Amino acid sequence: MTEMLWRCMAVLLLAGVLAGCGSLATRQASPSTPVHSTTEPAVETARLAVLDTVPAWSFQGRVAISKGRNGGNGRIDWQQHGDAYQVSLAAPVTRQSWQLSGGAGQVVRLDGLEGGPRSGADAGELLLQATGWDIPVAQLAAWVRGMRAADAVAPAYQGYDIAGLPRVLEQDGWRIDYLDWYPQDAQRPALPRRIEAVNGDAKVRLIVDEWSMGGQ
Repeated sequence: MTEMLWRCMAVLLLAGVLAGCGSLATRQASPSTPVHSTTEPAVETARLAVLDTVPAWSFQGRVAISKGRNGGNGRIDWQQHGDAYQVSLAAPVTRQSWQLSGGAGQVVRLDGLEGGPRSGADAGELLLQATGWDIPVAQLAAWVRGMRAADAVAPAYQGYDIAGLPRVLEQDGWRIDYLDWYPQDAQRPALPRRIEAVNGDAKVRLIVDEWSMGGQ
C-alpha cells in the first residue's frame, strides 16, 4: 500500500493544472515542438496577472507516474483556497484513496495510510516519512497552473510556444513540459490540460479533465 500511495501522491503532486471543462476545445503540442521564445510574452504576463487575483481554484483529472520499472495511475482532485489545499487521490483498481491537506502555517495531515493518519509541519517531509520519496509539495500549486514557483530555485530555463504560453519550465531539478492547453474563455485564462514532468528516471503525467476558478 505504501508503494501505491507514493505512486498516486507523486503523480498528483507533480503534475497539475486548473479550471475549465473537459468539453472545451484544446490546442495540442508534441514534446518535440520547438520553443518559440525564452522571453515572457505579453500574453503570458496578462495571464499571470489574472491568476494572481484568483486565490480559490480546483481541478479534477487523471495522473500516472513511473520510477524506473515501477508505475501506477489514478484519479486526482485538488482544491486550493489561498495557501490552504486539500488533495484527494484514488486508485481505481484497488479502490484505495488518500487525502493530503495543509497550508502555510497549518499542520499538514495525510489520511488513508495503514495505521491511521499522519501529521507534521511540512508536507514534503511528511510525504518523505510516509512514502520514502521527496516531493516538492510547496511548488506544485504553481507548476500545475503553468507558473514558476516563487519559493523555489529560480528557473534554469523557461520557454514559450508560438501562442505565448509556457512550453517548458526547468526548476528545482524538474523539467515540466506543457503539452496541451485549455484556451482562454470569458471566465478564465488559458490553463494547462496535459503536463509531463521528468526528473531523472522519474516521470509524471497529468491530464486535467475539469478546472474551476473562484469557488465555482
